[in-house]
Amino acid sequence: MAIQRCGWGEGDPLLLEYHDREWGVPVHDDRLLFEFLILEGAQAGLSWMTILRKRDAYRKAFKDFDPASVSRFREAAVERLLANSAIVRNRAKIASAVRNARVVQGIAKEQGSFDRYAWSFVGGRPKRNAWKTMGDIPAETSESRALSKDLIKRGANFVGPTICYAFMQATGLVNDHLVSCFRYRQLSS
Repeated sequence: MAIQRCGWGEGDPLLLEYHDREWGVPVHDDRLLFEFLILEGAQAGLSWMTILRKRDAYRKAFKDFDPASVSRFREAAVERLLANSAIVRNRAKIASAVRNARVVQGIAKEQGSFDRYAWSFVGGRPKRNAWKTMGDIPAETSESRALSKDLIKRGANFVGPTICYAFMQATGLVNDHLVSCFRYRQLSS
């Protein structure tokens, strides 16, 4: 019998690997949380597949998503990144990554870790949904709106409620695998 998975995870081997091994797995590492925050913002208006294909280049360009390193980027670094065809060359998105690195650092200093902060929006435990179809899954939730509002208040951008919800799904703050997907059961136990 064939493995059942969320329809979006079928097809391309890179997408399948991401769905099967990474999407929805609870993340408690500040650097990886920062990576997803930046990649979800970079994805705005594009396909996730585009970002997945560029992910290794993003890791190299953004110092393996070390918020301390990225927060020190100045205009010359932004100009270098704008010339890097291996990433999305959008000035606003690149500048946002630098700005958001500073916000993430401030949060970590204030709350002990970015992890503690992010997980506070779901009460410290993954929120398990029970969607039957892709159409059931919302684009945003009250939790993603609260996260977005707080991040924006702190000076972050490219963190609207939809981007924040995608971040929450990717990092396992919510389990939005369909109930028919083999990963739903694995991540629920």
